[in-house]
Amino acid sequence: MSTIHPSAIIEDGAKIGEGCEIGPFCIVGAEVVLGDRVVLKSHVVVTGDTEIGEDTVVFSFSVLGEIPQDLKFKGEKCRTVIGKRNRIREHVTVNAGTDGGGGVTRIGDDGLFMAGCHIAHDAQIGDRVIVVNSAAVAGHCILEDDVIIGGLSGIHQFVRIGRGAIIGAVTMVTNDVIPYGLVQASRGELDGLNLVGLKRRGVSRADITALRAAFQMLAQGEGTFSERARRLGDENDSAYVQEIVAFITGQSDRHFLTPGG
Repeated sequence: MSTIHPSAIIEDGAKIGEGCEIGPFCIVGAEVVLGDRVVLKSHVVVTGDTEIGEDTVVFSFSVLGEIPQDLKFKGEKCRTVIGKRNRIREHVTVNAGTDGGGGVTRIGDDGLFMAGCHIAHDAQIGDRVIVVNSAAVAGHCILEDDVIIGGLSGIHQFVRIGRGAIIGAVTMVTNDVIPYGLVQASRGELDGLNLVGLKRRGVSRADITALRAAFQMLAQGEGTFSERARRLGDENDSAYVQEIVAFITGQSDRHFLTPGG
């Protein structure tokens, strides 16, 4: 049985799972689906065609599923899908998708979205992603699994950030970031690898050594960045290195942050 505070507004048609807790002055729209044991603290707005997975907790003054901040949006039918066991802290905003971006803004499982951060229309966010206070992820971005976005950072539209990468605080990222990359400085520079994250995940010493060598080759080898990546793929069989190679060579028409810029 769910617990709903008398001051909360649950519009007709909303689907509320078992064991949900909906606090004072929350608003849940008619097309919303809440999984089992979802908790909405107080003053939370969930609207539009929005689905929230089980055991997710949403803190006060967050707004989820509202229309996108996109002047091209003309009221088309679009969705917001948020996975399981996420922690969405105070004043977080997650906007619905647009026709031009695939129609769905999607967040995976087990994420932490700290106070005041923003996830824009059509963003695709993987599992175990952390977005720190007041960071902004623009429209159409892709954040793969285990990415960390530092506080007060901005991710430009259409940017991809590869699995396990970390973006330092107060960084503006305008180009794609390779898996496991470390990006910092006010105008984001690829400054190394996310070694702390790799060690925490139990990645073997041999793979970390291979990644370090791969980074040096990408930074200092001959030829263009894409050419160095292809050569790296031929010379190194580490699965982690191959993941970086596939990330780069699979999207050869895109711009990447490269070491030193």
